[in-house]
Amino acid sequence: MSIKMVHVGSPVSGSPYSPAVIAGNTVYVSGQIPIDNETKQIVREDFEKAVHQCFKNLTQVLEAAGASLSQCVKVVVFLKDMSNFSRMNSVYGEYFNSHKPARSCIQVAGLPLDADVEIEAIAILN
Repeated sequence: MSIKMVHVGSPVSGSPYSPAVIAGNTVYVSGQIPIDNETKQIVREDFEKAVHQCFKNLTQVLEAAGASLSQCVKVVVFLKDMSNFSRMNSVYGEYFNSHKPARSCIQVAGLPLDADVEIEAIAILN
């Protein structure tokens, strides 16, 4: 099996990980926090915008790997506060409506750069 690292403009420069790894026909995308690629700042002004930014970053990495959200088979969402679950779920439904990958949602004590949300995914290449 071949393994390929996917390098796209990682929002956190110098980070010691790959934004995604392709192993065989599977794409493993590292957790995406809501960093705006243009400003290099965390989106904090509102939670829904932060979730949208996570999906924007996730989409960018998937596309660089030759995949898309429609090829995701598993998504993991990390929340600092589970009381934001319904707000996250509302935004999530905008990206996954007819295609519904398996999903886990986990409350965590903290996330990188004190983000409120992080999203990672596994996709299958066609």
